[in-house]
Amino acid sequence: MERTVTVTGQGSTSVAPDTAVVRVAAVARAAGVAVAFAASSAAAAQIGVVARRHTDEKRIGTTGINVWPWHDNQGQQRGFEARHSLALGCPDLDAAGALLDELASSVGDALAVEGVALEVSEPTAARDQAVAAAYADALRQASQLAELAGASLGDVIAIGQGSSGGGGPAFRGMDAMAMSAKIEPGETSVGASLSVTWALV
Repeated sequence: MERTVTVTGQGSTSVAPDTAVVRVAAVARAAGVAVAFAASSAAAAQIGVVARRHTDEKRIGTTGINVWPWHDNQGQQRGFEARHSLALGCPDLDAAGALLDELASSVGDALAVEGVALEVSEPTAARDQAVAAAYADALRQASQLAELAGASLGDVIAIGQGSSGGGGPAFRGMDAMAMSAKIEPGETSVGASLSVTWALV
């Protein structure tokens, strides 16, 4: 019966995000549904006008439209609140910062900033580096176990790619609220996991 050793290697690499998705909403309150909805729609249209000056139209999308009763701090209904949420994909972080600045001045109090997600536009190279690091980690572990067993590593029999933080890149600092023209990218950690089986000789 052939002896084998199976280990799971972990690897990661860091890369600076270079794009952003800005999530905002146009919010309006009024005594009636129609007035609140109309005001929210007008503010959302203005968000679209501003966004088109900073990114492509195809990267501007509605993510939700809601209208619900609005209550004061005592729980008394005072009217209705309408919210039109949008996701605005920006080609770079400078564009995202400039977009937020102009939205704040143009849309005013009707603007709600729900968050800014920082992303990597070309993550393939970082993933490749993470996979290579995971294989090196697996080889180190397997070599140590083989030595303890009085054997050495033979051919690789099987390689399987495991989960790396929920099946995708593991990001740090994904939500960065910003109301400034300068968004700091920080670092994003891209992880990989490999399960490797070697024959023992």
